[in-house]
Amino acid sequence: MNEKLSRDLISELIVKAGEAREFSYSPYSGFKVGAALLTDKDEIYTGCNIENAAYSPGNCAERTAVFKAVSEGKTSFKAIAIIAGKNEITDYTSPCGICRQVLREFVNPKEFYVIMAKSENDYKIMTLEELFPMSFGPENLD
Repeated sequence: MNEKLSRDLISELIVKAGEAREFSYSPYSGFKVGAALLTDKDEIYTGCNIENAAYSPGNCAERTAVFKAVSEGKTSFKAIAIIAGKNEITDYTSPCGICRQVLREFVNPKEFYVIMAKSENDYKIMTLEELFPMSFGPENLD
């Protein structure tokens, strides 16, 4: 259990990520991803992965959730839950490198939590700093 996120909140984020996963548009890989992003005001924005026949124009679930939130004026986040898999969810899925960098733009990596879930009761939590050490952020441009 994480000291900054209650068990109920973690569970809610995982459930919402699972619900978002159902909207995944992944006809090429079949790998469905859902994400639920928690703002500093405890609002939740969800996203799913969206593939494209040309591959590179696709978008990950995590970035979809971030972009939805930012497009509505939210730019401060506490956590994200991710749940993914082809058919059955058999492993923990972490954000790709691009998603880690996008998240890094808006969070303190020491205080932002990434919840990688197989189910509501089977998950791992890491900070973004643990997943993305020595990252480059806005403060590097000061």
